[in-house]
Amino acid sequence: MPYEPPARSAPRLPGSAAVGLPLFAPRDPDPADASPHAFPGGGRWRVEIPSVEGPEALAAVLDESTRLDVPIHRVSQGSGVWMLTDAEITEMVRGTAERDVELCLFTGPRGTWDIGGSTRTDSRGAGLRARGHDAVAGCLEDAVRATELGVTCLLVADEGVLWLLHQAREAGVIPADTTLKVSALIGPVNPASYAVYERLGADSINVPSDLTLDHLTEIRRVSATPMDMYVEAPDDLGGYIRMYEIAELIRRGAPLYLKFGLSKAPGIYPWGRHMRDLTLATAKERVRRGRLALDLLARHGAGSAMAAVGPRSPGTLTRFPVPRQDAGQPVPPEAAST
Repeated sequence: MPYEPPARSAPRLPGSAAVGLPLFAPRDPDPADASPHAFPGGGRWRVEIPSVEGPEALAAVLDESTRLDVPIHRVSQGSGVWMLTDAEITEMVRGTAERDVELCLFTGPRGTWDIGGSTRTDSRGAGLRARGHDAVAGCLEDAVRATELGVTCLLVADEGVLWLLHQAREAGVIPADTTLKVSALIGPVNPASYAVYERLGADSINVPSDLTLDHLTEIRRVSATPMDMYVEAPDDLGGYIRMYEIAELIRRGAPLYLKFGLSKAPGIYPWGRHMRDLTLATAKERVRRGRLALDLLARHGAGSAMAAVGPRSPGTLTRFPVPRQDAGQPVPPEAAST
């Protein structure tokens, strides 16, 4: 049967049954902190399962979501388009389309996987961004290839690549309804940078899982772009676990994608068949973490605002003007700055 959260007159805070005990005072949320935004259609949150690295992992996730009755709005992959064959991508497109699930694949080379040494220093150098013209070209090539095979969402870890993909979308190089998702590897940490990513073309923006609730409220005062957050972050992103804050994360951060990573689990990027057993086991466990979150939201009477599965529109967002140019002609610097 489809998931139906129990009806409650009003959400309750964790621990409310113990209010009145010595040294435990109630804490009422401030209505002014709440996000005024939602997904098109009114839903406040969606579910994303990350690190779904190929057709076999996707099948495991979809089977487990059926077994545990966990609605899934989006699955994302972290190794990159270049790590999948055309046949594998086509199989993933077909599998997600059958369940009305959005498929998001990572674009192109990024800093930790090329010959640059600065990312291995204590400062991390340029981080995960695309280094040089050829890396950017690889990201664009991945985007064209993936969308030609039917992929509808692209994961991006570079501001320049994001801006170019948005221009490609506007120019019809990739489909106009392609959604662009900013990776947690470069996630913004303040309202100003969050708003810049929106204007560069982002339809969904990962934020680090260590942002405070007040930080989420600050962001929502300047942008309605859907936010992605690991409720449980992998160790290489901090290993944070915020299960008991889910209802408040939704209240402050909506529209919000709840992402379920795994702490205390080995990394699997870049994926290959030598990591098959680990990849399938962790994929299933991420869905189980989703079930735990749904149960927790239901117990607190906060599960009724989930968005419908299928629609993937981010709503109406604000963009920088895209420079116009004649076909085949480069954009003059003075034109690009106007």
